[in-house]
Amino acid sequence: MILALYEPRPSKETPVPLMRDSVPAGFPSPAADCMEGISDLNAHLVRRPAATFIVRVEGDSMKGAGIFSGDLAVVDRSLPPRNNDIVIAVIAGELTVKRLVRKRGQTILSPENPAYPPIVLRDENDLLVWGVVSSVIGQLRTS
Repeated sequence: MILALYEPRPSKETPVPLMRDSVPAGFPSPAADCMEGISDLNAHLVRRPAATFIVRVEGDSMKGAGIFSGDLAVVDRSLPPRNNDIVIAVIAGELTVKRLVRKRGQTILSPENPAYPPIVLRDENDLLVWGVVSSVIGQLRTS
């Protein structure tokens, strides 16, 4: 389920510092003077501004893909949906975020939570893919 849609806008807010070096997710490396400069997150997350929107996700059907309720999904409408992409789709007049799976001639909107059933599309279903989720911004700590 989708809570709200947002159009990205250039921000005049305080820019975010960008570290020059990557941070290892395995073994730690010595910290150095590694601030590179100021980063505009749009430059990292939005490749095609005219075709991109941001949507707040509601619900837990995609938690297995690391997408949680309240996260912001960056959606690119210019990308053609491919097998196993996470997409924003309209099914039966409702918006949903699901993994698009095509196998054995079937199209399935698959949740990433076993508590939810997949949506197997049949000829009578009218599927419209609004766009492909290219990035997700989530909160690890809420306070």
